[in-house]
Amino acid sequence: MREPAPIDPTTLSAEALAQHYRSGALSPLEAARAVLGRIARLNPQLNAVIALDGEGALAAAARSEARWRADRPLGPLDGVPLTVKDNIPVAGLPCRWGSPAWPGTIPARDELPVARLRAAGAVILGKTNVPEFTLEGYTDNTLFGPTRNPWNTRLTPGGSSGGAVAAVAAGLGPLAVGTDGGGSIRRPASHTGLVGLKPTPGRAPRADGLPAILLDLEVIGPIARTVGDAALLLEAMGGPAARGPSFPAPRLRIRYVPRFGASPVDPGIAAAVAAAAGRLAALGHRVEEGPPPFDPEAILPLFPAIASAGLAWLLGSLPGNPSPASPALRAMAGAGRSMPAAALFAALDGMAAFRLSMARFLSTDCDAILTPSAAALPWPATESHPPEIGGQPAGPRGHAVFTNFANLGALPGIALPCDPVAGMPAGFQLVGAPGAEGTLLAVAREYEAAHPWAQRWPELP
Repeated sequence: MREPAPIDPTTLSAEALAQHYRSGALSPLEAARAVLGRIARLNPQLNAVIALDGEGALAAAARSEARWRADRPLGPLDGVPLTVKDNIPVAGLPCRWGSPAWPGTIPARDELPVARLRAAGAVILGKTNVPEFTLEGYTDNTLFGPTRNPWNTRLTPGGSSGGAVAAVAAGLGPLAVGTDGGGSIRRPASHTGLVGLKPTPGRAPRADGLPAILLDLEVIGPIARTVGDAALLLEAMGGPAARGPSFPAPRLRIRYVPRFGASPVDPGIAAAVAAAAGRLAALGHRVEEGPPPFDPEAILPLFPAIASAGLAWLLGSLPGNPSPASPALRAMAGAGRSMPAAALFAALDGMAAFRLSMARFLSTDCDAILTPSAAALPWPATESHPPEIGGQPAGPRGHAVFTNFANLGALPGIALPCDPVAGMPAGFQLVGAPGAEGTLLAVAREYEAAHPWAQRWPELP
């Protein structure tokens, strides 16, 4: 009789790890050692984790193991390894924000969502790489260098949660905590074949964090391989209301928006997202193609206005008013310094009006908006953006046009994998009304059950 294959903890979901801990088939220490070994082997080629706390992780795993043996786990994430993005303070680990201009102090306190995860027994492995001040759509900086996509290490995983998604996609922990200020969870998730959720502001409350240079446009959210894992992570950070309902998903009225005006979209991505729209319709949702319920030319420029002002304010508050290392961010900071106060308040007023209009639209006209997560496939890891998409010229934010309306509108959005394109992952997003995380997660679970993706893994040595 053939012996059962040994369990590889690095390929298991958080839910599966907890099941094995409960049965005694696997221990948190075994899982932590396996993941740390995989980090040692793979991280040098990916550069996803830039601050590792192996000793602290093993100590936390040992405490978790004692709780499981006593049948007193702290919750479903007790003993589950995870990483935290390097713009979220973790006590005892450096927080560099990807910039030599930011003081490299070691925080004494966790930011609130991290503190909640620690209290739930999660095993914090370390910090993941980001672009400077988390304001660019790829992941590279002068402190740590570029992070590479596990599916093709010549290419970027996107940004700004690039280190976070690279870690999960490569099996360097089943979960990662990221942030999304303009699509920084959803686009990288689509580039690496993962689930990424941008919650409604306040769903994962924040305290003891870095300066809020994007106001409440930036939120903390989960990155995972499965919808169930994303729901567990959001619940631990934000409370039970974050979980999707256990009953069948509601039938949604979905506005399918394949493009924003004349902005180019990779044809392979367009076809894969169209197929996903058809699959949602086959599941019983009412999917109707239409234009975006706003003028992208009027709404999307609000984001760079707020980001420029926020960066200029941050740098002006630091000793010596330092300059970013990135030329693009130096230009952004200059634009922020020269921006009249009236222009900033006009952007804020425009955002407030947009939030009201989107809340109305998503309560009367439809329940969710479906778009591609990103307009482009991943591009070379050291380049900030693809100069062309689908053979058409594209500017620095051309790949990112689909995501920041959800941040400006204070709306939750979930990114899910669709069919791969040219051997690389691609994704679509569903954006719902404020507070609709549970509905989005329920529909995402339904879609995942019909069209699973969790067993797609990149080929890594």
